[in-house]
Amino acid sequence: MVLLKNEDNTLPVSEKTRTIAVIGPLGDSKENMLGGWGAAGQWDSCVTVLAGIKAKCGDNIKVLYEKGCEITGSSTEGFAGAIAAARKADLVILALGESQNMSGEAACRTDISLPGVQMDLARRIIALNKPAAVVLFNGRPLTIGELDEIAPAILEAWYGGTQAGNAVADILFGDVNPSGRLTMTFPRSVGQIPIFYNGKNTGRPFDPSLPEDYFKSRYHDSPNTPLYPFGFGLSYTTFSYSPVSLNKTAFDRGDEIEASVEITNTGKYDGDETVQLYVRDRVGNVTRPVKELKAFRKINVKKGETAKIVFKLPLTDLSYYHEDMSYDYDSGEFELFIGPGSDVKEFVLFTVR
Repeated sequence: MVLLKNEDNTLPVSEKTRTIAVIGPLGDSKENMLGGWGAAGQWDSCVTVLAGIKAKCGDNIKVLYEKGCEITGSSTEGFAGAIAAARKADLVILALGESQNMSGEAACRTDISLPGVQMDLARRIIALNKPAAVVLFNGRPLTIGELDEIAPAILEAWYGGTQAGNAVADILFGDVNPSGRLTMTFPRSVGQIPIFYNGKNTGRPFDPSLPEDYFKSRYHDSPNTPLYPFGFGLSYTTFSYSPVSLNKTAFDRGDEIEASVEITNTGKYDGDETVQLYVRDRVGNVTRPVKELKAFRKINVKKGETAKIVFKLPLTDLSYYHEDMSYDYDSGEFELFIGPGSDVKEFVLFTVR
C-alpha cells in the first residue's frame, strides 16, 4: 500500500479517538477485495475494511458504518445516513474506488476518476471538517486531483486480497508504518496520458520559472508534472538525505560506479525507506530518457538514527541498444540522482571515457 497524503498527522489513528465512521461503497465489500484476479478467488472469505477496523478496535472504539452510495450509479439516497454517521465520529474512514471487474483484461475506462457519485459523497463528508482518511481500492492510477486537494489523508490500498481489511487496519492504526512506493505515475487528468517518469525529453522543454516563455511544451490549464510521480510514497516518519558521493567522477571501461548517501530518520517513528538511484545519459547514440531507474534498496532506519547506503553499478548497467542494434554504453557525461522518488532534482555529474 502507498500513503499518498497525510496532512496534520491524520494518520495513524489518534489514541484519543473514541468513535470511527467507516463510510463508502468499498467499506464492507468482500467481493471487491480480490480485484481483477478474483475469478477463482474465494471472495466470501475476504476481510473487509469495516471488519478489519472492528477487529482492531475491539471494545475500545465504537465503529459506525454507512455505505453512502454504490460504486457506480447516480443515487444519493444514502448520503444523509453517511453524513449523520460522520457527524458522530472523531475520525472518518472513506473507502472509495473501483469494483473488482473495472480493471484487468478487457476492462478499460475512458474516464479514470472515481466512478458514480463517490466524489460527491467525499465532498459532503470532508466538508464537515472532521479528521478524514480516504482508503482507495483500484487496479490502476486514478485522476483524483480534487480529492487530493480536499482530503486530509489518502492511502492507496489497491486490491489487497483476502486479508485486505486487516492489512489496511494495521496501517491506519500505525502497527505498520507504510513504506510502499508507486510503480505507476498518477496523472492530474486524462489529458496528460501517456505520462511516465522515463519519457524522452521534448525539443522545447518548459521551464516553470519562466512562465512568460510562451512557445514551449506545456499545458495552458495544468502543470506538466503528474499528481503523484513514479516511486512516490509517504511514511509516518520523515527522512533526510545527505549529498551523494561518488568513488570518482571519471570512469574507464571495466570500472564500477560506487554511489553512496546517508539517510537520517528525522521523525518520530522507526520506518522503512526505499532509496532510489536514477541515471540520465546527457547525449546518446539514440535519444535517451530524462531519467532511468538503475537501482533501489529498502532499508529500515530507527528514529533519530542514520544509515549509509552504497550502490555499486558496473558501467554495463548504462548500456542500451544503439542504432546498429549493438548493446553498449556511451562515452560522455551522465547525471546520477539518489532520492525517495523519480522527482528528485539534485544530481552529481560523472563522465565515462
